[in-house]
Amino acid sequence: MTRPTLVEGARASRTSIALKLLMALSGLAFVGFVLGHMYGNLKAFSGHDAFNEYAHHLRELGEPMLPHMGFIWIMRGGLLLALVVHVACAIELTRRARKARPVKYVVKKHTGAIPASRLMRWGGLTLFLFIVWHLVNFTFGKVNVRSGETGDAAGDPYNLLVDTFDVWWMTLIYLAAMAMLGAHLHHGVWSSLQTLGLTSTAASRARAKTISFSIAILIAGGFSLVPIAVLTGIID
Repeated sequence: MTRPTLVEGARASRTSIALKLLMALSGLAFVGFVLGHMYGNLKAFSGHDAFNEYAHHLRELGEPMLPHMGFIWIMRGGLLLALVVHVACAIELTRRARKARPVKYVVKKHTGAIPASRLMRWGGLTLFLFIVWHLVNFTFGKVNVRSGETGDAAGDPYNLLVDTFDVWWMTLIYLAAMAMLGAHLHHGVWSSLQTLGLTSTAASRARAKTISFSIAILIAGGFSLVPIAVLTGIID
């Protein structure tokens, strides 16, 4: 009776490791995307024409091998797949953790995890809702309609960006989401490096924490610069 239990345990362990690897790889794919997206946003500091030229170039990237907007749709498909994998793995790993220990600790012990780890579950949900809002505003249409023009129909991504962040409460929503993104990245990058076996020593753990913190500050801070600049009149 013991042997089947051990075999089942080994299979469950291997499956959990596979889920963690999938979650780590899909998470790192998002890190690559947000770095590129942040770079594009910072083009706003170069002015109206430079920003719009960059946005237009993305629509034509890969032509004539790809149709117009082909690269963007391929990227969207890849991101959607990564999101499904990431969320599905997170849900399954959470379910397994609860099943393995149905009774909570009477006293929670400090495990050495970084503080951002406590925000992962709610942070992920918050970021998902923000992504929906972000797409509604910048891709499918404008939340703060002023002139009746919407999304791509307006034909001017720079003006859409400025029009959005001229509204203080929309900027506040964005900055709050960036703070949550920073916390999510901090723990997510650390966990990914740990899953990939890059935190086996004290030195490598310290290095991984530095890398995860630096990436979180770089991305969350970089994304926050543009809305702050618009709200303060530096970008207009």
